[in-house]
Amino acid sequence: MFYDPRSDDPRQFGFAHNPWNALVSPRPIAWISSRSAAGIANLAPYSFFNAVSGAPPFVMFSSAGRKDTQRNIEETGEFVVNMATEALVSELNDSCFSFGPDVDEFERIGLTAEPAKNLIHAPRVAESPVSLECRLSEIVELKTAEGGDVRSMVIFGEVVGIHVDDAVVREGRVDLSLIRPLSRLGYMDYAGLGPIFELMRPLTEPLERTASNVG
Repeated sequence: MFYDPRSDDPRQFGFAHNPWNALVSPRPIAWISSRSAAGIANLAPYSFFNAVSGAPPFVMFSSAGRKDTQRNIEETGEFVVNMATEALVSELNDSCFSFGPDVDEFERIGLTAEPAKNLIHAPRVAESPVSLECRLSEIVELKTAEGGDVRSMVIFGEVVGIHVDDAVVREGRVDLSLIRPLSRLGYMDYAGLGPIFELMRPLTEPLERTASNVG
């Protein structure tokens, strides 16, 4: 079976849905926190994400359209990547909702905004066992092979600080069996270190949480 990803109708190739997102998987999830120039915190997940360098460490993620996260990074030059875990799947899913730019997702979802350390003003998710403080390196606007414009931008950040919860370190090594990170597979399918499960994005604004009732 051959599939042309430029087609508007995957059904002509025998697919009920565009298969592309299911073909490069699993993908780690960047749960990105940022702060606007006006001081409003933002939190959103991105599954087109990965590490792209080890020494010095760099990460990248792509944004389909110029969303609040990208605008905040452009304004401040910084962001934090927080690890998404099985224990935080409900909060992660709630943060998919398109809140307005004046909404602090930490307060709305009921997570703790912890100050970063290394001269980064964007907060990190205190409940996440791993957070990467990043400074903006560059933003690349993608173009087709023919030079046409697309809606996606790739944002590269240098990791300048790393937070790791002492509780997930065993004999000097990070124990992923304790962290149980989430990954994006395809369609609406996700997986931790256990069975694959489907997770539908919220269609209505999630109920307000408080930090005391999360978990």
